[in-house]
Amino acid sequence: MCGRTACTLAPDEISRASMYQDRAGRRHRPQWRDGDPDKYRPSYNKSPQSNSPVLLSRKHFDKEAPVDECVLAAMRWGLVPYWFRENDPNKMQYSTNNCRSESLLEKKSYKDPLLKGQRCVILADGFYEWKRENGKQPFFIYFPQSQVQGPLGTTEGQVVGTSCQDSKNQGSEEGASGHAEEEDSEWTGWRLLTIAGLFDCWKPPGGGEALYTYTVITVNSSPSLQSIHDRMPAVLDGEEEVRRWLDFGEVRSLDALKLLKSKDTLTFHPVSSFVNNSRNNSPECLQPLEPGNNKELRPSASSKLMMSWLQNATPRKRKEPEEDAKDKGALGEVKDEHGKSTKGVGPLQKWLLNSNKRPRNT
Repeated sequence: MCGRTACTLAPDEISRASMYQDRAGRRHRPQWRDGDPDKYRPSYNKSPQSNSPVLLSRKHFDKEAPVDECVLAAMRWGLVPYWFRENDPNKMQYSTNNCRSESLLEKKSYKDPLLKGQRCVILADGFYEWKRENGKQPFFIYFPQSQVQGPLGTTEGQVVGTSCQDSKNQGSEEGASGHAEEEDSEWTGWRLLTIAGLFDCWKPPGGGEALYTYTVITVNSSPSLQSIHDRMPAVLDGEEEVRRWLDFGEVRSLDALKLLKSKDTLTFHPVSSFVNNSRNNSPECLQPLEPGNNKELRPSASSKLMMSWLQNATPRKRKEPEEDAKDKGALGEVKDEHGKSTKGVGPLQKWLLNSNKRPRNT
């Protein structure tokens, strides 16, 4: 299952980090759907009913758009089927936060959007899972980070550039602040986790604004994650898998299902039980446990590359996630071991810069 995620990038960073390739192999930077950047709020602790960034075909909103052109949207977690007849979507009597890949064609709530091609990719820094052994130990799970990767897992040697018309980064609070060179440059920040999902559009029976919602598709856990939980999100690894999942014109539903497999490509580390409370929203949620907690974190090649990237990167000023006033100092300026300022760097990056411990590499 998947019941909690983290997504701490600002809207413009989401756009830069989710560049994609079309059928012809051309790469584009997706725009945000009008008004949606304001609906999305970065968070260290996203739970169902909150809005998350998703990538999907623009054709779902504009019938004249090419099916392989993508757009970013903010959608609510927890699918509300179009046929739900209550006036309040919160009155649904069953959970649709996750859907099992094995039963997508058995339940109407998921079968209808699947056959209509309503496939999306949920974007996140990573997700949390709880190991039910000797209590409930939470873990943060994410893609290994590489110095040479680009958006959505681009490999070394691929050229990254913007080829769509959104170089002004519509919807971003920083879009008009003179960062054109940085906005158009290759994304070398945190590689976002790309999760397969389905979405639907519900309209209140009495009229009103349409509500877009999504569900996370789950599969059996990979061998490395089975000790934590028996299910995991269906991860799409790399641009080609993302493209095929979203291109409902070229890839039919039954063929798209073949992409939903357990993948042994994730890494993880234990975090504090602070994350257990969904109201807690601060860096402490995803910071690795300190050595004093008797949790030994093993070094990994991934984290060593991440260290190199962090020490040479020049991070932009970031929009802070919503958090209590008492926690706002958590993203303040700190110095790494070389005396370099890490202001604007996320909490995981700060930990990697200043700690001798590393996440486990699965």
